[in-house]
Amino acid sequence: MLNEEKIRAMTRLAMYEQGEGKKYLPVSRYYRSDYIGQALLRTFLSVTAGYALILLVLALYYSEFLMNNIHRMDFLRLLAVYLIIGYAALFVVYIIVTYVIYTVKYFKAKKSVREYYRKLTALDKMYTQERKAQLRDRTGGRRR
Repeated sequence: MLNEEKIRAMTRLAMYEQGEGKKYLPVSRYYRSDYIGQALLRTFLSVTAGYALILLVLALYYSEFLMNNIHRMDFLRLLAVYLIIGYAALFVVYIIVTYVIYTVKYFKAKKSVREYYRKLTALDKMYTQERKAQLRDRTGGRRR
């Protein structure tokens, strides 16, 4: 005989695995520090590459001005200071935003997966009770 409660539980679990679970289950395999560290590393690489590309485009656009003023050392020092300060400011902003976003994502995923495992445990208990009932029926309620 089919157990409708068990079928509903399995259906809910399968729907979670196909929906939210695709996004949250992989996150649950990481430690918090590893998950956030990985995101921070990707952010560092992306910000650095993006900043370098922007600088390259600006250098090409202002190449005539840069060639005319390259002999002035004050200009180079000032330019270097502005470039470093600009990179540091951009980097700090992106790192803070990334840290906050991925921390929230991690805890949201952990909470969701914890609920999923709670439902999975409940389904396992249903199976265990069903097996015990079948065993009792076979043995006539006696233990061997």
